[in-house]
Amino acid sequence: MGQQSGMNLCSDKVSINLSFANGSMGSIHYLANGHKSFPKERLEVFSAGAVLQLDNFRKLRAYGWPDFKKMNLGRQDKGQKACAAAFLQAIRQGQSAPIPLAEILEVSRLSIEIANSQ
Repeated sequence: MGQQSGMNLCSDKVSINLSFANGSMGSIHYLANGHKSFPKERLEVFSAGAVLQLDNFRKLRAYGWPDFKKMNLGRQDKGQKACAAAFLQAIRQGQSAPIPLAEILEVSRLSIEIANSQ
């Protein structure tokens, strides 16, 4: 499909590298060609020589964290229910939205840019 600095697109696979103002980095890999036994969703956080690895929002493993090795979280929870509840509560109480509009627009803009960069 196409290539751009820090991003490769090809059909149902994408890899995106992000740089943040504070010097942090992030990588997003969407890969639809893996084996079904491999965790579908994985989040890895590297910080101060330690690593947290979350598989399918169910199993959390820690490397380099004193007194913590792993945790089975049971039911998968991606936070959609809590997000919807916070949004409804904000409406009922006349508060600001839990996710600022500027962030929603930024994510939407970047998603469209990525999709159009083919």
